[in-house]
Amino acid sequence: MERRALARLLGAGSAGDSTPRTFLAENDPARFAEAFAHAVAGRGEVFLCNPAWGPREWAQVEQLRAMPPRNDEGERGWLMIPTGGSSGAVKFARHDSHTIAAAVAGFAQHFGVPRVHALGTLPLHHVSGLMAWLRCVLTGGTHVSAVWKEIEAGARPELPPQPEGWLTSVVPTQLERLLRDPAAVAWLRGFRVIFLGGAAASAELLARAAAARLPLAPSYGMTETAAMVTALRPEEFLAGVRGSGAALLHAQLELGAEGEVRIRSAANFLGYYPEWREAGAWFTTADAGTVDAAGHWRILGRRDAIIITGGEKVQPAEVEAVLHAATGATELAVVGVPDPEWGERVVAVFPAAQTPDLAAASAAHAQLSPPQRPKDYVALPEWPRNAVGKLNRARLAQLAAAMLRAGAGPSAG
Repeated sequence: MERRALARLLGAGSAGDSTPRTFLAENDPARFAEAFAHAVAGRGEVFLCNPAWGPREWAQVEQLRAMPPRNDEGERGWLMIPTGGSSGAVKFARHDSHTIAAAVAGFAQHFGVPRVHALGTLPLHHVSGLMAWLRCVLTGGTHVSAVWKEIEAGARPELPPQPEGWLTSVVPTQLERLLRDPAAVAWLRGFRVIFLGGAAASAELLARAAAARLPLAPSYGMTETAAMVTALRPEEFLAGVRGSGAALLHAQLELGAEGEVRIRSAANFLGYYPEWREAGAWFTTADAGTVDAAGHWRILGRRDAIIITGGEKVQPAEVEAVLHAATGATELAVVGVPDPEWGERVVAVFPAAQTPDLAAASAAHAQLSPPQRPKDYVALPEWPRNAVGKLNRARLAQLAAAMLRAGAGPSAG
């Protein structure tokens, strides 16, 4: 799909913004949609920005403003979607109408929905919110924006019947809260598909969702791939299949020599601005994963989250799965903090307001190898998550290290 075709679908006129660069920072969905359409109809670069960024991120944006503009026609790699920020330098992944169209086509084919109707609760400057909206735009469906806090409080939109049904997305924390409310569960059953992503979900949470007969579709994707590249279908989830599902039709996935997930897709990004990468090239992610004989993927977590303790490698996700199952805790993570004896110390952390059953956690150590067993359990004063529920693990590790230096945190025993 060419850029001007996308502009027409967005309702923009033929003459768009002639500005070499547009920096779009808007929370209101209607104003975002109008400004985005106008920018797409032009020929300049379009940068999506998070209005909630701090001084560090906006300083990076100012550096971009000072760079000389490109001199091409802006057909490829003109849409910059942010990734990172808050925990480090923000990066902009290059996309365009071609990568977006490939992602939408693969999505529609995988789920058998010729028209996508979606209830969106995520900001449109984030890839998950953006693609939920653009799937509707490109397929002629309907997109309804909603505010998560209102949904949680009970003000849930009444969606008009559609032959293809309605889709929506939640992160594990949102799903856990909605499962507490029978009325919310009944409302969720009305969707054709409920995508679950943003963070790892515990086996206990997935079991509760299956028992409630929710049409869940755990998925995997990232900014660099224009969102989703694998997903379980609801019927698979309700039949007991777990993991992140098979690859969507527009994407190929493979495992590298170190167990890293590699992706090749027409929807892959074209480089981190201002750099470029070859279209169609394999992209090596920072994630570790496995794939079974049926082609279903399971994402184990980020490779850079692996803890090296006493020379042994510990994958936090494996420890977290055991502790979640033993304690029923919805907010618990495992991180590594510097340790003079072990190199890194395995530490379990949790919000101070939600102390898990520490006796049950200690009893569950029998299911873990000695290197995997947390040496400390630490209550943290903050629990940093981003807009799509991803934990800032670097911040968690910093807080845990500071608390341990101050003498806080019960020992695992």
